[in-house]
Amino acid sequence: MSATHTGVPAMVSAPLPNPVPAAEYESCVVTEVLRWLGDKWAVLVLVLLGKRPYRFNELHRGIEGISQRMLTRTLRGLETGGLINREVFPTTPPGVEYSLTPLGRTLLTPLSALAEWAVEHQDDLDAARRAAG
Repeated sequence: MSATHTGVPAMVSAPLPNPVPAAEYESCVVTEVLRWLGDKWAVLVLVLLGKRPYRFNELHRGIEGISQRMLTRTLRGLETGGLINREVFPTTPPGVEYSLTPLGRTLLTPLSALAEWAVEHQDDLDAARRAAG
């Protein structure tokens, strides 16, 4: 948010071409981050790792309904994005521990703001869904 646009989020005040070119949208860093976070389990994994580091099996047992394959895919995506660290320990079998990177930690504040917004507007969101039928 710039000093000249106090109270107006930067993404809303930024001019967009009309139509928005598909290649520009696909290559946008915001689109990329939203893809990572749009994964069904990514936000939950980030929140858990925000509390402390976890071993793979701890995470798997701690998230009801997630398959090993999906947890692996989610963790790989977050690791590729620089949001989590993967540390392998030389044990038999190898132990793997995941933790947030400093960059991943910076994401907890905006995620918390989004969560607060969702809780604050839960009734409005429910009403809108009912009205849309």
